[in-house]
Amino acid sequence: MAIVNKRLLQTGERIRVLVVDDSVVIRRLVTHALEEDPVVEVVGTASNGAIALQRIPQLNPDVLTLDIEMPQMDGLEMLRHVRRDYPQLRVIMFSTLTERGAAVTLEALSLGADDYVAKASNEGSLDRSMARLREELIPKIKQFFRMPQSAQNLAAAWPGPAQIPAAPAMRLETKARPKAVAIGVSTGGPTALGAILPQLPAGFHLPILVVQHMPPLFTRLLAERLHTSCQLAVGEATQGEPVNAGKILIAPGDFHMKVASDGGAVHVSLDQSPPQNSCRPAVDALFASIGEVYGGAVIAVILTGMGQDGLRGAQILKAQGASVLAQDEASSVVWGMPGAVVNAGIADSVLPLDQVVPEILRRAFRT
Repeated sequence: MAIVNKRLLQTGERIRVLVVDDSVVIRRLVTHALEEDPVVEVVGTASNGAIALQRIPQLNPDVLTLDIEMPQMDGLEMLRHVRRDYPQLRVIMFSTLTERGAAVTLEALSLGADDYVAKASNEGSLDRSMARLREELIPKIKQFFRMPQSAQNLAAAWPGPAQIPAAPAMRLETKARPKAVAIGVSTGGPTALGAILPQLPAGFHLPILVVQHMPPLFTRLLAERLHTSCQLAVGEATQGEPVNAGKILIAPGDFHMKVASDGGAVHVSLDQSPPQNSCRPAVDALFASIGEVYGGAVIAVILTGMGQDGLRGAQILKAQGASVLAQDEASSVVWGMPGAVVNAGIADSVLPLDQVVPEILRRAFRT
């Protein structure tokens, strides 16, 4: 995926969105939901990919919302054209919460889509559908842009993550050899994980636990895709599963993945306690529990993602002496999660994506 850094909006400028969907109802619903926000402007709609490609040079959108199943030219085919001809254009896929929908969405992400929103199967009312779209889609559109400092009149309408004040970096590092690797990631995560996890060598001696913000079905299919490309076994974590060396466990959608120990053996503990940072699974939940089991003998990694999930957990681990690695802004699709850790002064290393695994290996094998 080509990385496109956040674009600074000029004072009074709005984010231009082209809505591409074969359903008239969905096009109207998305348009009405987006136009209630003063920072977003729907500049046009299209009923299939072929029409949308004709309209891109006319409308000059910043973002596409793109349906997958469409006649004449579907979302995947259009996405291939967009990534070739309009690499700066942000693309958010609309997917269904079905096996096929999840599989095709993961394919779209591998082809360069920036993010996705799951279509609600049955919201029950127009008002609820509109509310869910506003809550989920608008922040995902805005995550790719920076607000002008002078636009005070729009500030209240901009639901950005809380600013984390810079703090002096804490230099405490564990003297114990690491016993586990914990990774947190969100927007841009499937592509990032697909780039780095295959770099881990066969026989790697630490367990790897991954929280990727995704719903059920998606996480299982992500694990299956990664398993085919990695030298280590990859699976969606199950309740009570042993946490073993050389196994990559992906948190299942809609469950917090934690670890627990009973007399020395470490196993997975899944629960559906309330979301943290509006997320379940949450990186904070994993990081806090992994600190309880392993103390500071952990390598914690925060990769690309919106928001600041993982910050509190990274602070807990850092205070125990763990190593904290963060992806750099230039290689992140969205620098929210790693940026929060860096701005809080708790990252031991800030790395481009292709240097993350070499640094994990360096720390894992140190004496």
